[in-house]
Amino acid sequence: MTPSAPARFPKTARVRLPAQYRRVFDSARRVHHPAFTLHVAPPAPGDDGATLGLAVSRKVDPNAVGRNRIKRVLRDAFRRNRALMATRALVVVAKPAAAKLDNAALAGAFLDTLRRAGALPRPDATGTMRGDFPPQSPGPRDRPDTSTPE
Repeated sequence: MTPSAPARFPKTARVRLPAQYRRVFDSARRVHHPAFTLHVAPPAPGDDGATLGLAVSRKVDPNAVGRNRIKRVLRDAFRRNRALMATRALVVVAKPAAAKLDNAALAGAFLDTLRRAGALPRPDATGTMRGDFPPQSPGPRDRPDTSTPE
């Protein structure tokens, strides 16, 4: 757990009321993943951070244990990264493929989808290339054509 993340998922971080869900569904931009659809809406007046709502139906998993596992993993990933997120209202609608993913894959897919949606900043690019590139020699198209004499 990151040290700055609170240990709870407070009521202020939840989309709870039917009117809140309706507002998100009506004004949201959708980002799709095979395991779920993420609805991203601008924040409501008075929101002081990102909020999360979850919709996991019996079509996703007929067993309550499986549905609760999906919700628990998504809530935990949201809670751990909420401090880094832009203020948005998010609703995740799970698909049957979510039940087939393990916890780590489900959390990773959720975070990747948040990055694609712009709700979570992308990690810094850390590659093996240096930032100072040596000057390049001219490529074959930059050289004069010497194949035919003039």
